[in-house]
Amino acid sequence: MSPTTLPAGPEHGHVTFLGAGPGDPGLLTLRAVEALASADVLVAGHEVLDVVRTHARSGVAVVNTDSESSSDPVPGTGTPQLKVVDGASTAVGLPVVRDAAHLVMEAARGGRRVVRAVSGDPGLDTYAAEEMLACARAGVPFEVVPGVAAAVGVPAYAGVPLRDAQGADVRFVDARTASDRCWTEVGASDGTVVVSTSLDSVGAAAGELVAAGRKPDTPITVTVAGTTTRQRTWTATLGTIAQTFKQGKVLPSPDGGRSVIAVVGERSAAAQREQLSWFESKPLFGWKVLVPRTKEQAASLSDQLRSYGAVPHEVPTIAVEPPRTPQQMERAVKGLVTGRYEWIAFTSVNAVKAVREKFEEYGLDARAFAGIKVAAVGEQTAKALVAFGVKPDLVPSGEQSAAGLLEDWPPYDPVFDPIDRVFLPRADIATETLVAGLIELGWEVDDVTAYRTVRASPPPAETREAIKGGGFDAVLFTSSSTVRNLVGIAGKPHNVTVIACIGPATAKTAEEHGLRVDVMAPEPSVHKLAEALADFGVKRRAAAVEAGDPVTRPSERRPGARRRRTTT
Repeated sequence: MSPTTLPAGPEHGHVTFLGAGPGDPGLLTLRAVEALASADVLVAGHEVLDVVRTHARSGVAVVNTDSESSSDPVPGTGTPQLKVVDGASTAVGLPVVRDAAHLVMEAARGGRRVVRAVSGDPGLDTYAAEEMLACARAGVPFEVVPGVAAAVGVPAYAGVPLRDAQGADVRFVDARTASDRCWTEVGASDGTVVVSTSLDSVGAAAGELVAAGRKPDTPITVTVAGTTTRQRTWTATLGTIAQTFKQGKVLPSPDGGRSVIAVVGERSAAAQREQLSWFESKPLFGWKVLVPRTKEQAASLSDQLRSYGAVPHEVPTIAVEPPRTPQQMERAVKGLVTGRYEWIAFTSVNAVKAVREKFEEYGLDARAFAGIKVAAVGEQTAKALVAFGVKPDLVPSGEQSAAGLLEDWPPYDPVFDPIDRVFLPRADIATETLVAGLIELGWEVDDVTAYRTVRASPPPAETREAIKGGGFDAVLFTSSSTVRNLVGIAGKPHNVTVIACIGPATAKTAEEHGLRVDVMAPEPSVHKLAEALADFGVKRRAAAVEAGDPVTRPSERRPGARRRRTTT
């Protein structure tokens, strides 16, 4: 029987050799995510552990193949040493073994589903190939989930096509193990050469190609940290790349050199890269953006920022707690069920959450809203209601705010409205705008405190220092309270940090705290705020290019440097 078709059961587990790609978590395949979600044991190198661990189920045993500390640093002569990085690993009775090959086999023999994750593609990983052979010899069933190889994925992210209409030959070389014969062959070719090497050894690899016959003026692009927001690419020639690094103060790495992908050939010229560099030219590429909201609140906003190339960092400034006296909320929910209200108006996602929790406490679900009209103050609140199973009857057609909701709210009509009362669950510090407006329209309002907002605990010292020291490129303020609370728990953002505010009231509060507002959303929406920041980034990049200056992030400016105010 084939080793890949043995049944998985009490005596026979299963091993999945999985390619995690070159670094971008979004490059994981659907099959890879499925395998990770069902794994009992996850064995991964330090360079991919963060990429794959996110998709693993709770309680998975995690083991790091700590290859950097291995006593066998030469690929192909052994397997990496192991390092337990999760306490769950000891709880599942993993065998005590020296290397990854024995671990995956022994764990699989114990009936466990093992995922062995490697950087790039398993077919190009020496260790993975050895471990597959070991499984095959031992009769341990396994499968292979391909991944995006760094030698292919990194040039794509760097805007360097490997082939064109002429169909040039493409050669792949690992400079760390390449023989003299290999260099001679690629040197004699006029095709494209993709070299996997280290940052410290690029000059030596370029010298090998020139010595093997390549012209010194042959273009070369070198990319470090490819497919991640730390990616950086240099363009030069084989004869000038060493000088380019020297002028750019690209210093040797203390860890022996970061891995890079270099593409050599006429068809990887700088002119092409300038047109095709889609990743590093994203509006906020590499920007570290502070989002003063909880992870739950910031989820869609952070995703949007990532699409612009930013690195969002969520810092909660407000904590939500139950009301001090819950009786009022309890009476209102009972009144909702007994027909006391014609409308219920939700002004925030937290209000939806508070009512939903009360419903669950009483054993109710979305069916309790039957016959009641539901209003939501904005798109995010409406989405929270839909997730609850409730489609709102009224969402502002214009401004996403209490004022916008009042613009569309119908006046009370005793002929068409049998009940004149509105249930308004909201925060203890909410403004009276909506209450006053509804009363003016003829409605009776039960204004109920559904939750309390209190100042969150201070973030870690490292985050506080980054805020005050200019470690963040931008901060998004989505309300006046986020300004007050962030300054209160973490201090005032540094002068170089770009300040973006959701509207005039928030901007005024920021200025009252001594902050200079650079960006303001055209309308009070968190997504419009992110768009405005991206537009700011585009204009900032264009100004630098036009002036012939290097494109830098705000945090890379000289500390204390003044910045011009640009409001969008």
